[in-house]
Amino acid sequence: MTDLAPTGEAPRRTGLVLLAALADVACVLALASGGLATHSADEGMARLLVVAWPFAAGAALGWLLTRAWRRPWRVWPTGVVVWGCAWALGVLLRVLTDQGVAPAFQLVSFGFLAVTMLGWRGVVALVGVLRPGDRRRRARDLAGSPLPR
Repeated sequence: MTDLAPTGEAPRRTGLVLLAALADVACVLALASGGLATHSADEGMARLLVVAWPFAAGAALGWLLTRAWRRPWRVWPTGVVVWGCAWALGVLLRVLTDQGVAPAFQLVSFGFLAVTMLGWRGVVALVGVLRPGDRRRRARDLAGSPLPR
């Protein structure tokens, strides 16, 4: 058996991995922009990046720890580790850089990142379960029938 992907599959996979990474970045940016809109709406893009970078760094660490590029859409363990790292390192880096981490902010960021980072992965998993071709393949797998090649 060869490890070579069929023609056209590698670029498609690279695109999906990039899309998954962008989804996680969008979750972090949504958290930061929501906070800024609530507390200091007129501060602009520079302030958005200052608020977002600790969480983005945490998400990047989660991607490295789980090698998320292999299966970035998986809720477990990829999504849970990326979310946990994004939140924990984000809060820690905010403490170390004197950005403030009120208990309410910790709870909101914990919940928001959980819902968004795990949520998009959950939607991808649900779509995969509901696709007719995947249901037929799983039924064959459960019945012990070999997959057609």
